[in-house]
Amino acid sequence: MTLTSIHRLVLAAAAGAGLAVSLSACVPLVVGGAAVVGAGMVATDRRSSGAQLDDQGIELRAAARVREIANDQMYVSVTSFNRQVLLTGAVGSEADKRRVEDVVRRVDNVRSVVNELTIGAPSTFQQRSNDTLIVGKIKASLLDAKDVFANSFKVVVERGTVYLMGIATRRETDRATDIARGVSGVEKVVRVVEVVSEAELAGQGGGTGAAPASRSNVPLPPMEPLPPVNSPSSGAAPSGGAGVVATPVR
Repeated sequence: MTLTSIHRLVLAAAAGAGLAVSLSACVPLVVGGAAVVGAGMVATDRRSSGAQLDDQGIELRAAARVREIANDQMYVSVTSFNRQVLLTGAVGSEADKRRVEDVVRRVDNVRSVVNELTIGAPSTFQQRSNDTLIVGKIKASLLDAKDVFANSFKVVVERGTVYLMGIATRRETDRATDIARGVSGVEKVVRVVEVVSEAELAGQGGGTGAAPASRSNVPLPPMEPLPPVNSPSSGAAPSGGAGVVATPVR
C-alpha cells in the first residue's frame, strides 16, 4: 500500500473512531451519511444531482418515520443511493422488521427497499468499531485501485457483512467485490448495485455522468460467506494476503 493510501486509511480510521464513539450511546437510528455533499462529490458521482439531493431527503425523512415507531429493541441504519434504500441493523421481532420497511417504503421518492435487518440484539460497540475500520480499509483500497472508479460505490458494513451500493458495470462490481473480500474482517459481500453497460457509461461522460433516474434496479445476488483460510471446501486460492478466501458468485 502506498504512503498516500496509508495516510488516507489513518484519516478514515480516525474519523471512524469518532463515529464509533458516538454510536456507543443508545442511539436508535443511524442515517446513512449523505447529509452533506460537496461540489466535488456531485461532479464525480454517477447519480444525477437531483438523485443525490433526493437521497439526502430520503435518509432524513426515513429516519424521522422510523423514530416515530422505534422501541428499545430497534437499532436501524438507513442508507439511500439513487433512491434505493438499504436497511441494516437489528430489531426485536419480525413484526418490527416489517413495520420499519413499510414506513420507509412510504417515504417520497423511494424506488425500492432492500431490508437486511436482523432479528436479535443490536451490534456491540466493539462490532461497530470493527465495522467502521473495515469501511475505512475498503474505501482506501478502492481509491488505491487503478481499474475501478471508487466513487461508483457506497460502502456499508454491518457485523462484518459488506454492502456495496452504487451504479457500475458488472466488471467494476466484480472488481470492487474482490477488493472488499480481500480486507481482513470481511465475512460476506452483498452487492446492491445498479448494473449498467460500458456503452451506457461512455454515453454519459466516460464514467462520471449520472445514470438515468428512471432506470430500474438490477441487484446482483449476495456472495457466499467466506470459508476459513485453507479450508478444503474453499475451492479458491487465498486472495491478496488478507487472510480470506474468495468464493464464486452464486
